[in-house]
Amino acid sequence: MNREITEYDDKGNLIYYKDSDGTECWYKYDKKGNYVYFKDSIGNEAWREYDENNRKIHYKNSDGGEYWCKFDENNRIDITEQEFNEIEFRKEEKEYLSRTKCSRFELMEI
Repeated sequence: MNREITEYDDKGNLIYYKDSDGTECWYKYDKKGNYVYFKDSIGNEAWREYDENNRKIHYKNSDGGEYWCKFDENNRIDITEQEFNEIEFRKEEKEYLSRTKCSRFELMEI
């Protein structure tokens, strides 16, 4: 009988997921509870960094995608180094994560 397995840390954050096909996913969080790392048993990885206000400012994945985001004095997304806006940032992240078998948990975060 195949079944899904999930594990959570003491703060309620998902830290491990195994789907019914055996694909495994691991998740890590920083001290503030921000989701900072993802890895699956297929070889996909993704990293995120946040600023002091818990805004996501950096995203990188194992396919070579990497994006930086900065904010202006009014807390709006400013132009990034690779000239993308917040919608494109989230779109790229969702597209990458949708290729993993563990994406239903990943996409809830975005």
